[in-house]
Amino acid sequence: MSVLALFITAIIWGTAFVAQSAGMDYLGPFSFNAIRYGIGSVVLIPVILILRAGRKRQALKTNNMTEVSYSAWEIGTDLKNTVIGGILVGLALCAASLFQQFGIIYTTVGKAGFVTALYIVIVPFYGVLLRRKIAGKAWIAAFIALIGFYLMCMTGRVTLSLGDGLVLIGSFIWGVQIMLVDKYAPKADAVMLSSIEFGVSSLICAVLALIFEGKTTTWTAVCDCAGPILYAGVMSCGVAYTLQVVAQKKVKPTLACLIMSLEAVFSALAGWVILGQSMTGIELAGCALVFFAVVIAQL
Repeated sequence: MSVLALFITAIIWGTAFVAQSAGMDYLGPFSFNAIRYGIGSVVLIPVILILRAGRKRQALKTNNMTEVSYSAWEIGTDLKNTVIGGILVGLALCAASLFQQFGIIYTTVGKAGFVTALYIVIVPFYGVLLRRKIAGKAWIAAFIALIGFYLMCMTGRVTLSLGDGLVLIGSFIWGVQIMLVDKYAPKADAVMLSSIEFGVSSLICAVLALIFEGKTTTWTAVCDCAGPILYAGVMSCGVAYTLQVVAQKKVKPTLACLIMSLEAVFSALAGWVILGQSMTGIELAGCALVFFAVVIAQL
């Protein structure tokens, strides 16, 4: 069941690229992300309360604590890291998702999904900054990913399209976001950290929307975009994240990453089936190489 939950997570995240693309027909990137992450933050609140109640019962039972001592113990161990981590991760999420959102306007959802997946290859190289040794397979994966990226995005010219370039910048920032999660999540309430992360991103995007999209964002546009926004907010941020957290408790990290990397494949399939977007044979070969590189990076 846990493996199935991760497959469902990958499907939701992959098809969310379609929702993001469709949302651009009604709202600007700042407005879409502000509402999307606002919904995601609120949706996680019941999950936080349920999980905390369960941990509280378990802690009281296992350690024979009183209600008062549990509250003091709980705040002392994770609240500070949760808040600080949530803010920092939220800043990275905001930047990465905006580059991705603007990029989707100018590229297909399939290519956006595969270019975004490059963060799995990029993250190990950030380890150099932390003086971590890079395994030989990481270099191989990076080389294969570079070839795949060229076939997928360059189309025979040594130029990068605007959309692909923006999504690529987003991939590098996604890598930063992953590193921040890796630093703070083990010492924090993971679901609350995510809720704060979504809330911070929503707040920043809302301010930017008021500045740059205030005249074009109307209640009618929001209502017309309700489907894509709810899917991206409730399903992608709320449901998929919860499934990931629950499932990864019972699935080895390597297998979990491999399954969730299928997000890129599902984004391409969703773009083809739902939006009628297609890629050339060379672009598909590039996608295959990128996916192969992602697999090698996780082996």
